[in-house]
Amino acid sequence: MNGLSLSQFMERFNDDNACADHLFNLRWPGGFLCPQCGHDDYYFVQKRALYQCKACKHQASLTAGTIFHRHHVGLKKWFLAIYLISTDKRGYSALGLHRHLGGSYNTSWLMLHKIRAAMAHRDHTYKLFGYIQLDEAFFGGPNGKQGRGTEKSKVYVAVSADEKGRPLYAKMQKVDKLNHLTALEFAQSCISKGCTITSDKLNIYSELNKKGFTHIPVKSSTAEADEMLKWVHILISNAKAAIIGTFHGLGEKHLQSYLDAFCYRFGRRTATSIFGNLLAACLKGPYVPLKVLVAANGGAAELTE
Repeated sequence: MNGLSLSQFMERFNDDNACADHLFNLRWPGGFLCPQCGHDDYYFVQKRALYQCKACKHQASLTAGTIFHRHHVGLKKWFLAIYLISTDKRGYSALGLHRHLGGSYNTSWLMLHKIRAAMAHRDHTYKLFGYIQLDEAFFGGPNGKQGRGTEKSKVYVAVSADEKGRPLYAKMQKVDKLNHLTALEFAQSCISKGCTITSDKLNIYSELNKKGFTHIPVKSSTAEADEMLKWVHILISNAKAAIIGTFHGLGEKHLQSYLDAFCYRFGRRTATSIFGNLLAACLKGPYVPLKVLVAANGGAAELTE
């Protein structure tokens, strides 16, 4: 599934029925099982597109609990959106997706943010492990200020590495303030206890040793810091370059959504395509109502990025 060319994808998923058949096999790989009683025999209710259990009469929806639930866009268009997003290394903007899908811009915006929500949901199920590089970064348009006194968005960034120093996975979290409390909250929510964390000597990281981590502080702007924090610095640089290249800047209201998608791709960066992985993540949800997505991204008047 992850190696499909565009022509292979279009041939395999050429209509909504082909997409529905594939979702059915993903959801019930051993055949239908009633989520209510576990019975395996069913009727298909054509008019409502529901699967009714012959034993308990429970009606199951193929899309319930997924990002596709209660959204009146054909599965073929959903699959194409997921394919396009999965094969692009830097990520799609809503405008870029709209150019390929057609229809209304708001529909493309909604689909994009639902897919990003599925990426975030998937990655939030695990914590980083191994050797961790931790740093803070500042994202946003030019405002005449640089460094830690900036009014730009403040973001914690962590990258895990194996024993040979090769990067594995990443986490990024936008915060209102950089202080002891937010640094600990980020570490405890994203990093497994017992890990060795390397950071600069900024005072906000001084409590890490007391919370189940081994903390190694290194002095900023030194050869040691360049080596010990190499991958987290590269990740920050790549994320900023991607934001400029794809979005020509990105508002604060959309930043966390983009960072979640960036980290999702980073953890799967060796794959030519992540279509199969992303489709499975979308099938697991979560179902996020429109009003929740809009509220989280600036309100109805701000459906742009």
